[in-house]
Amino acid sequence: MSHVDVDAVKQYLLNLQNSICNTLASVDGKQKFVEDSWDRPEGGSGITRVISNGAVFEKGGVNFSHVFGENMPASATANRPELAGRSFEAMGVSLVLHPKNPFVPTSHANVRFFIARKEGAEPVWWFGGGLDLTPYYGFEEDCVHWHQVAKDSCAPFGEEVYSKYKKWCDEYFYIKHRNEPRGIGGLFFDDLNTNGFDASFSLMQAIGDSYLPAYVPIVEKRKDNAYSDEHRDFQLHRRGRYVEFNLVYDRGTLFGLQSNGRTESILMSLPPEVRWSYEYPVVEGSAEAKLYSDFLIDKNWVDLND
Repeated sequence: MSHVDVDAVKQYLLNLQNSICNTLASVDGKQKFVEDSWDRPEGGSGITRVISNGAVFEKGGVNFSHVFGENMPASATANRPELAGRSFEAMGVSLVLHPKNPFVPTSHANVRFFIARKEGAEPVWWFGGGLDLTPYYGFEEDCVHWHQVAKDSCAPFGEEVYSKYKKWCDEYFYIKHRNEPRGIGGLFFDDLNTNGFDASFSLMQAIGDSYLPAYVPIVEKRKDNAYSDEHRDFQLHRRGRYVEFNLVYDRGTLFGLQSNGRTESILMSLPPEVRWSYEYPVVEGSAEAKLYSDFLIDKNWVDLND
């Protein structure tokens, strides 16, 4: 088995959290991230950083966690039954940004590392993560930019990596009970270890490092767009879909809750305001209708750059 440098992963994740928080606080210009360090009784700790009521970000969180446990939670062993009964060590950075302006999309990203140990057996380790974008009002150029940066981050690791991880993202961030995707996707990967530790770690870093260049230009372009109460109402309605996915399907949320993680940090991904409306009316031909017809669909965005 190749050498596994857990300390190097942890240092990268802490540096990534710092870089993202510093950059996004600068973009917001009004509020800074408030830091909350915490300890987990069963083992481990974390650093949660939250921004609230900013000029740009209504709420956002960038969370680092490094936790231990004697038994893998059920959410982790459901697809990997061979891990049952192993102790685990898990670390990662997870973030969600909910902007105030309905024309600025919500973004999510996470990168993580797991290692499961059992006496007398080789450790089992892997990387996972990804990033995805959830617009409320669609702009083709923003979607193309987001996916082009994602594709570029994967390019050094093989031509097939982007298409594989994009497809995985489209399938994962799908709200089955609504029969619709959560947003316009991006990248999703899990169980990454096939090419050894160094190559797997490098790919994880490339994806983690791509978040800011993918997201910040979109925020800067849209954050000063004028919007109406109607735009805001539709944003709050669509945020409801985001909440539904996170509470029903998201593996990270389920893992955190099942491993007795810190609830406030786990649920930092939820928006501060949200609205559920019974049969929300969408006018045919409107910008709201266009979100469904032109953006919440299976689409090869980078092809539009050709």
